[in-house]
Amino acid sequence: MRKALRLRRLSRPNDDRYLFVPLDHSVSDGPVVPRDRWHELVRSVVLGGADAVIVHKGRVRTVDPAVLGDCALIVHLSAGTAHMADANAKVLVGEVDEALRLGADAVSVHVNIGSDTEPRQLTDLGRVAAACDSWNVPLVVMAYARGPRVSDPRDPALLAHVVNIAADLGADIVKTNLAHSVEDMADVVANSPIPVVVAGGPASTTSLAGHARAAMAAGCAGLAVGRRVFTSPAPMPLVAELAAIVHAPADAGLIHALTALENR
Repeated sequence: MRKALRLRRLSRPNDDRYLFVPLDHSVSDGPVVPRDRWHELVRSVVLGGADAVIVHKGRVRTVDPAVLGDCALIVHLSAGTAHMADANAKVLVGEVDEALRLGADAVSVHVNIGSDTEPRQLTDLGRVAAACDSWNVPLVVMAYARGPRVSDPRDPALLAHVVNIAADLGADIVKTNLAHSVEDMADVVANSPIPVVVAGGPASTTSLAGHARAAMAAGCAGLAVGRRVFTSPAPMPLVAELAAIVHAPADAGLIHALTALENR
């Protein structure tokens, strides 16, 4: 029951849809924003309507609980930096009980399927999943196809495999890439036993709002967008726009319209 209550907190409208804003990039890539802008960034993300923010355990101490309000806190337990010999390697740097002591509503781990350290990452995932079961804590798994043997990280068959690995090893929600087309992503979602949220992806000619609409049209449960939010000159209205898309009533005809546009 307690896990169900925590899962409900991850969706502010309680509609089982999710807009997560990861702000954990300071470990992998360096500072997200200057220190004097951090509080305002978190405030903007929360007021914009994010369902949860994702940070590392040490960064939790810099987040004012009063600012979070009904926005959930997810503590990320994996780490790796851009300076490592293998940029796809991830190691555990936190425990579930630590996250609970910090007030977390859920935890997340990162697994790169196809990386040279995949066996260790899968072992770590199994360990965290067991602890989450013991503590009744929701587990979000950021699962990607990344490594020297992966030629197309957005291949739908590969994505379907990746999300099922996360589900089979204990994830409650899985975050992954968006497939090349709405129909391909719909197949990925249809073959996943748990909710799928998609990453924001790199900045491109496709708008973030268009990216979000495609994900929701494919049946995804939401988005997890970090970099494209915290690098925006106006994070609050951007998050508000994404929240409106994620939590909008389902439009059964949207998938057909978007697919038709893709095929033009």
